[in-house]
Amino acid sequence: MTAWAEERERMVRDQIVARGIKNARLIAALRRIERHRFVPDMENPYSYDDRPLPIGFSQTISQPYIVALMTELLDLNGKEKILEVGSGSGYQTALLAELGGKVYAIERIGELQERAQTTLSDLGYGRVHFRIGDGSTGWGEAAPFDRILIAAAAPDIPKSLTDQLAVDGKMVIPVGSKWQQMLYLIQKSAAGALKATKHGGCVFVPLIGQEGWSAAS
Repeated sequence: MTAWAEERERMVRDQIVARGIKNARLIAALRRIERHRFVPDMENPYSYDDRPLPIGFSQTISQPYIVALMTELLDLNGKEKILEVGSGSGYQTALLAELGGKVYAIERIGELQERAQTTLSDLGYGRVHFRIGDGSTGWGEAAPFDRILIAAAAPDIPKSLTDQLAVDGKMVIPVGSKWQQMLYLIQKSAAGALKATKHGGCVFVPLIGQEGWSAAS
């Protein structure tokens, strides 16, 4: 076993399984995906640490446990059409591509999106569709989505995103202030009603956009 594989195994054992993540497919994917490939050189030695890491442009790659929790809440079976808002480094994107069907990834910062796309392509994730733009308004022409994951903090739940969520769909989103949020699972019923459940406090970078935070605020 390589040193990186040992680090990954330790991450999964101590940060993921020990904290109650149970989905077997998710745990196996976390063991497979090389997180260090998505981390800038300066932060590379800390790739499997129990914390978020900077990836440039005031953005981060999320703490491994938060990535796992958000993914487990989506309850993926391998066939879903998924929208990811705030693809950042591409690590979460890789996990969604492993566990779901088609992935549509939006990133506001072009250089991050290009870097992530190159990494994902090098690792063989060819089923991901990419867009640079305002993720707070979603990807209307590709909707509806069975699952939506937002990896940035919104002041409120964006209506455009709930509108693009399919019937019986699930969305995971951090909502709150710029400094502290609550992680929500949003489920849409057959009648179109939305049910929100809370899944713990978290801290994400702000969702900048028309239905998020203003870049100037």
